[in-house]
Amino acid sequence: MLRRVSTYIRQRELLTKDQAVLVAISGGADSVALLDVLVRAGYKCIAAHCNFHLRGTESDRDEAFVRELCAQMNVPLEVKSFDTLFYARTHNAGIEVAARELRYTWFEEIAREKDCQAICVAHHQNDQAETLLLNLKRGSGLRGLCGMRPKSANPMFPEGVPVVRPLLCTTRDYIEHYLRDKRHLDWVTDSTNSDLTISRNAVREQLKSYSKAEIEHMAQTAEIMQGYADMLDGKSSREEGIVRLYESIRECGFAEIDKIYDALQRGEGGKTFTSKTHKATIKKGKLCVTTV
Repeated sequence: MLRRVSTYIRQRELLTKDQAVLVAISGGADSVALLDVLVRAGYKCIAAHCNFHLRGTESDRDEAFVRELCAQMNVPLEVKSFDTLFYARTHNAGIEVAARELRYTWFEEIAREKDCQAICVAHHQNDQAETLLLNLKRGSGLRGLCGMRPKSANPMFPEGVPVVRPLLCTTRDYIEHYLRDKRHLDWVTDSTNSDLTISRNAVREQLKSYSKAEIEHMAQTAEIMQGYADMLDGKSSREEGIVRLYESIRECGFAEIDKIYDALQRGEGGKTFTSKTHKATIKKGKLCVTTV
């Protein structure tokens, strides 16, 4: 997990180690794993926990758990309590929207105050697959199929501190395996996750019948769509570069175009890739493709 996430952060240029990062932590498995991995990787972390007071004593249990965990990990913690129901009424918003607006507004405030380079959230490949399915069910164009990006703007402050998602390289099953079997760390469970009247929860339940490989493939599809969207928008990104390379050699049958792209970016002269019909070699920063 540590190696996988560290590689993903480096490839996507999500974080550097010379400036603090704000890590959103609810106490659930995903955010506990995110904080643990980032601390182990050597990032200067500041944790941020929101208590929305929507689940009675369970909300307070989550806060107490996060306080104890951060104390054990020696990670500075910021905690904020919200009157979420009042905000929802006064802003004519649903509970989920209200909580989202409140937390991202506060994250921006804390990130600026603490001079953080990014706001780290714990979305993973299962969340990506859920987003893809939800958008498909609602009806979506290309950009809806892009899902969540590894790095994006704060939805409440587009010009503010960016939001990054270092766990988009892994699945929920692997996260739980990492916590339970590798790190022996506990986490708390949100009881509202079992409420199937909530659209995302219903889709999450549906995904339980999908294999790990199928979920990974759905997340990969979202990345590919991000590349095509960036290409149409004239935006330079790793995803756009991979898609452009794929379009230029797609008839050659190479697998793992991303590895070829990364080798090109690193200038790995002499490195060779083969398919059933072609061979590609990096020479002087360019890819030379020949038939075999």
